[in-house]
Amino acid sequence: MYVCLCNALTDRQIREARNRGAQNVSHVFRSTGTKPECGKCVHCVRDILRENQQLSSLEKAS
Repeated sequence: MYVCLCNALTDRQIREARNRGAQNVSHVFRSTGTKPECGKCVHCVRDILRENQQLSSLEKAS
């Protein structure tokens, strides 16, 4: 799914950037060779970056 329409970034590309070490939104943009434009995607990018943290927390609680 497209997350950043300005740069045509998909959730898959963001996850790949995260897997390569991107830890925040600016790292994602640098990793993908893009720059933020309108900023509407920032919250969604952050949510995708936090996915693993949330899953890890749930697994530890089980």
